[in-house]
Amino acid sequence: MTSTAPTGLVDVHAHFVTEGYVAAARAAGVEHPDGMPGWPDWSVERHLDLMDRGSIAKSYLSISSPGVHFGEDAAARTLAREVNEYGAGVRAGDPGRFGHFASLPLPDVEGSLAEAAHALDVLGADGVTVESNHHGVYLGDPRFEPLWADLDRRGAVVFVHPTSPPNADAVSLGRPRPMLEFLFDTARTASDLLFRGVLARYPGIRWILTHGGGALPLLADRMELFRGLLGGPADAPSTVEQLGRVWYDMAGTPFPRQIPALDAAFGTERLLYGSDYCWTPAEAALAQVRSVDAARQPSADDTWRDLTTRNAGRLFTPDA
Repeated sequence: MTSTAPTGLVDVHAHFVTEGYVAAARAAGVEHPDGMPGWPDWSVERHLDLMDRGSIAKSYLSISSPGVHFGEDAAARTLAREVNEYGAGVRAGDPGRFGHFASLPLPDVEGSLAEAAHALDVLGADGVTVESNHHGVYLGDPRFEPLWADLDRRGAVVFVHPTSPPNADAVSLGRPRPMLEFLFDTARTASDLLFRGVLARYPGIRWILTHGGGALPLLADRMELFRGLLGGPADAPSTVEQLGRVWYDMAGTPFPRQIPALDAAFGTERLLYGSDYCWTPAEAALAQVRSVDAARQPSADDTWRDLTTRNAGRLFTPDA
């Protein structure tokens, strides 16, 4: 009896840190990012070991929350360039195993336009990463319009990573913000993109939302109920239609409830795999892979590995 090797996962939600990046964050007073105990360690070698153990074929690396902007535009531009050059180097060193989403120094729009051009045109980044809000400025804010117009023209992948909301200390009750607040902030920024018409105006952007859309699957119908009260175009596609065109990863706790809820709301045609390593420790990331493999599969002829890897191929080669 022969055994078939499992389909290699494509991980769109994978992180790296550098010594320089962590030092810059600590110098800005960020010792416990988003209420977490501290900063993780990361290396190419340990990441490859995780990938081999979990049968992950490729990982798209990005900087996680709190991003690269710690209050000064000039410093944020410098730090974005530094981490992007590093990420591009990892990608170039092993392009079969690693991709890279470049960091942007938002809310500095001018600096972000310049860094996006450098990352995509010079470094060959596979997309860019932004946070769900940047110092309290959410992604539907009109200040960001020039950036979305440019990324739409490029047909860029935009990976939206959640971060702490404004006044996080008051609402997080002293607990790590990734537990609840990240999932709420993903829904908040998605609603801002939708209600301000960004999703409809810039259909060329390939948005990725994390953690199965956070709270979105449970809120989409309620958002649609209120949409008519907010004065949007009457002929715009419904909330579910617009959010169904967004891509979602399954980082976190996808089963037994998160992904079935996403499937019921938006389907799984744009579902992707995500590990959240290195912020999720290796053993926890491997336990999540095992939960994906052990879950009830999409059909008798398809696995979550097959489905998400096939979807990733469509995301990154849309014209193929």
